[in-house]
Amino acid sequence: MEYELKPSHFFLQQIEELSDEAKRVVENRLKLVKVNPFRNKRIQGYNLFLFRIRFEAQHREKRVIYLVDKPFVKLLCILDRDKEYKDLKKYLKMLGYI
Repeated sequence: MEYELKPSHFFLQQIEELSDEAKRVVENRLKLVKVNPFRNKRIQGYNLFLFRIRFEAQHREKRVIYLVDKPFVKLLCILDRDKEYKDLKKYLKMLGYI
């Protein structure tokens, strides 16, 4: 079974700000997510099936946060790793998930 990717408008805005190389890395990782979204590390502390994809852009570690909601994978946002997921709760509220 292949999952369908559903990016949020917020995610699409954030990905446009990335370099071409970072976009290519994210696109390649998302192809793998479509086949098996449970391959990446799950984010604990929420009653949601949240996962993250690690990547680097402009020498900074970033995370793509996505939600598995069969048969969809909802691409929620991109976080800076140095903020330790502090913005995640704010983004989840903004997107209506908590």
